[in-house]
Amino acid sequence: MKQIIVTAVLSLAGLLAFNASAAQEITRQQALDMKLEKIGTVTTNSTLDPMDANARLSEKADAKGGKYYVIIAAQQGNHDHALADVYK
Repeated sequence: MKQIIVTAVLSLAGLLAFNASAAQEITRQQALDMKLEKIGTVTTNSTLDPMDANARLSEKADAKGGKYYVIIAAQQGNHDHALADVYK
């Protein structure tokens, strides 16, 4: 249940954060529909703010050359951890 809540919060944070050059969070279905090429994964941890985690995922996806990312796992505890697939 916590994983679902964290994923929802990270998704909402992605909608609220705006950066024209940043990789954009999308859903798995959007990635399939757009026939995007997966180019790797990125992870973030040791953050206490879901919006910060989302921004870090976006930055790391940019660094890999991705335009989009899909959060595939998230865990909340003392720190938030998130894993995302990167697509171009």
